[in-house]
Amino acid sequence: MVSEKSDYDVKLPFFGLPKLWPYVRGYRGWILFNVVCATLASLIDSVYPLFNRYAINHFAALHTTDTLPQFIALFVAIVLIQIILNFVSTYFCGKVEMEVDRDLRNLSFEHLQRMSFSYYNQNNVGYIHARVISDTGKIGEMIAWRMLDTVWMGSYLFFIIVVMLRIDLKLALYVLTVVPVAVLLITLFQRRLIVLNRRIREINGRITGNFNEGITGARSIKALVIEDRINDGFTAETANMERTSVRTARISALFTAAVTTMSSLTLAIVMYKGGWMSLEGIMEIGTLSVFMNYAINMIQPIQGLVMTISAMIGIQVNIERFTRLVETEPGVTDTPEVTEKYGDIFNARTENWEELKGDIVFDDVTFQYPDGTEPVLEHFSLNVPYGTNVAIVGETGAGKSTLVNLVCRFYEPTEGRILLDGRDLRERSQLWLHRNIGYVLQTPHLFSGTVRDNLRYGSPDATDEEIMEALRLVSAEEVLAKMPEGLDSEVGEDGGLLSTGEKQLFSFARAILADPRILILDEATASVDTLTEKKIQNAIDQVIQGRTSFVIAHRLSTIVNADVILLVHDGKIMEQGKHADLMRRKGMYYALYMRQYEDMLVDEVK
Repeated sequence: MVSEKSDYDVKLPFFGLPKLWPYVRGYRGWILFNVVCATLASLIDSVYPLFNRYAINHFAALHTTDTLPQFIALFVAIVLIQIILNFVSTYFCGKVEMEVDRDLRNLSFEHLQRMSFSYYNQNNVGYIHARVISDTGKIGEMIAWRMLDTVWMGSYLFFIIVVMLRIDLKLALYVLTVVPVAVLLITLFQRRLIVLNRRIREINGRITGNFNEGITGARSIKALVIEDRINDGFTAETANMERTSVRTARISALFTAAVTTMSSLTLAIVMYKGGWMSLEGIMEIGTLSVFMNYAINMIQPIQGLVMTISAMIGIQVNIERFTRLVETEPGVTDTPEVTEKYGDIFNARTENWEELKGDIVFDDVTFQYPDGTEPVLEHFSLNVPYGTNVAIVGETGAGKSTLVNLVCRFYEPTEGRILLDGRDLRERSQLWLHRNIGYVLQTPHLFSGTVRDNLRYGSPDATDEEIMEALRLVSAEEVLAKMPEGLDSEVGEDGGLLSTGEKQLFSFARAILADPRILILDEATASVDTLTEKKIQNAIDQVIQGRTSFVIAHRLSTIVNADVILLVHDGKIMEQGKHADLMRRKGMYYALYMRQYEDMLVDEVK
C-alpha cells in the first residue's frame, strides 16, 4: 500500500484529467455546457465597466438623455442574462458534482466487492474509506466547481486585457507590467501556504488519533497509570498545531497585504497616467473609469487562478489514489469461461450451479502469500472425504488460517491444485463456492439492524420457523427470549447491544441457516465464556454431522474427536493424524496438549 505521505509527490499531466477522463466522460456534455456558461458570464462581467464609460462620456459629459431608454433596456437585458447564466451554471455545476460523486463512489464500492481477501489484509479500513468518500468528493468538486472557476477567471482576465488594449494600448501596457510581478508573488506565497496547510492536516490527523486512543483506551490508560504520558503527548501535538497555525496565519496575512498592495499599485498607475492623460485631453473621464475598474478587479482573478490551479494540482493525489483503487485487479478472479457459465457476484446464473457434495483434495499444493518471501505450504497433499471433520491447531500466529483460506479460495495455490468434488476450484465460480461455505469467525460481526435481518443475510428467503430452528440448534433461543422484541430486536452497530458470546451464537446460527455443505469455524469459542463455549461446542458436534468441516481450535480439548488433526508450526504442517495417534507419537502435538492440560489443572486448583 502506498503511504499517504508519498502520495503528495504524485505528478500527473494536465492535472490528472486524462487519467480520470474514462470515468467522467459521460458528463462531457454538461461539462462543456458549464464551460460555455462560465465564458459568457465572464464576458458580461468584463462588459459592465463599458456601460459606465458610455454613461459618463455620453449622458454626464454631453448632458443628454436621447439614448437613455435604449441604454436602460440593454443594461437590464444584460443583467437578466447574467442572472440566468449564474442560476443555470450553479444548478448544473451542483448537479454534475453530486452525480460524479455518486457514480465514482458506486464504482469504487462495487469494485471493492470484487476484490480478493488479500486486498483487505494489505489495506486498512481508514485508507479504503478515504478513497471511497474523501477522494471521490474532491474529484467531483474539481470537475464541477474548480474547472468552472478556472474558466471564468481565465476568460475574464483575457477579456479585460483585450478591452484595455483596444481602448488605449499605452495605458494598458503600463497596467500589464504589474501582472508578471503579481503572478510570481502570488505563486510564491501560495506554494508556502500549501506546504503549511498539508502540515496542519497531518498534525490534525495525529491529534484525532491521539484523542481517539485517549477515549477508546481509557480503561487501559487507567489500569497502566499513564494518564500523564497520554496527556503530554496530546498537549505536545496541540501545541505543534498552534505554532503551525499561527505561522500559517502570519503568512496568509502577509499574502493578503501583498495582494492588496498589488491592487493599489495597479490603481495608482492608472490614476497617475490616466489622470494626466485626462487633464491633457487625451483620454475621456469615462475611459479612465473603465481602466480604474479593471485595475481594481484584475488582481483578484490572477489570485484566484493561482489558488485554483494549486488546488487542482493537489487533487492529483486524489485522482491517482482513486484510479489506483479501481484499476487494482483482484488477486483471485474467475476465468471468462467460468463467468459466462456461472455468472459473477452481481449476476449469478444459479440455473447452472451444480450441487456440492464436499470432497476436498489438496493435490501437491505449494503456497506463498503475495507479500511473503517463503512458501507457507510446500508440496502438501491431503484427502478430505465428504463429511470429514478436520481440526487445525497450533500456536498463535502459526498460520492455521492458511488452509481454510485456500479452501475458500480467498487465495489460490502458487503451485498444485485443490479439487472439490473431483474438479479444480478454478473451474467453478467464487460465488458458487462461497454460497456453499459457512464461515464462523473468532470475532463475530453483526450488521446494524434486527436479529431477523442479520440471520437472513446468508439465507434471504428463510422463514421465522427456520430461523428459530437454527437458533435452537446452536442453543441461542435463550438469548433471543431475553430480548424485548424477539426477532425484531435491534442488535446495534456491529452488534454493540450484545455480548461477544451472544454475537457469536447469532453468527453461528446465521451460518447454519444457510445450510452450507462446508463449515469453517475459526477459533469460534476463543472469545467467549466457559458456559457459552460449552453451548457452542454442543452445537458444533451436531451441525458438523453430514458436512465437511474445518475447525481452527485454540483449546485442544475441543477437537479430540476430529477425524484428522493438523498441527501447524511456523506456517508448516508438522504433524497430522487422529488425536490418539498423535498422543502416542509424543511429538509437538503431545507437548502442546499436555501443556494445556496442566494449565487447566492449575486453574481448577485455584
